[in-house]
Order: sequence, then structure tokens, then C-alpha cells
Amino acid sequence: MELGENVQDAMIREAKEEVGLDVEAVKLMDVFDSVTLDEQGRIQYHFVIVNFLVRIVSGSLKTASDILEAKWVPLKEVEGYNLTKSFRTFFEKHHKRLKELALLGEK
Repeated sequence: MELGENVQDAMIREAKEEVGLDVEAVKLMDVFDSVTLDEQGRIQYHFVIVNFLVRIVSGSLKTASDILEAKWVPLKEVEGYNLTKSFRTFFEKHHKRLKELALLGEK
């Protein structure tokens, strides 16, 4: 986030900068803390991860210079990928709802 930027605006900006998509927020889905400890058990990193359900307005999926790859993956294949701990937690918690939303999008 940039100084003074609200969370939703940061998400919209990051989607455009990182994967080339113009999006609008539909719903805040979840918030996770991701804490990494050092060898002495002290907090080394603490990230707050905010997950939004979004609607793509325009753009096409592409990668920024700091991203190796971006691609659309069917829900049934997601768990076969090397996921971050925070995304795996989110996906497992919301898998049923994501599947329902995907089916709605097919109609």
C-alpha cells in the first residue's frame, strides 16, 4: 500500500500494475495474518493479507517484471500448485463458496 491509500484502492491499483487487469471490488472475502519467525522465534515479518472477490472490468492477464507467471487455472486444479501458506488457507476455507461463484459465472 502507498501512504494514505485505502485497502480497496490499493487492491485495484495492484491488480492493474501486477497482472494488467482493471477490476472492481465485489466483496471483501477474508483477512489473514501471515507471520514469519526467525531462528530465535522472534517475529521477522508480519503481513496482513486482504482477499477480495473482484469483477474484471477490462484488461488481459499479463505479468509485471517481478512476477514469473500468471495464468487462469480451473478450481479443481488449484490445489495441485505450489501455493503460499496464506493462499492455501484461504482456498481451503472458501473452496465451496468459490465453486458456487464459478458456477454462477458460467450461466
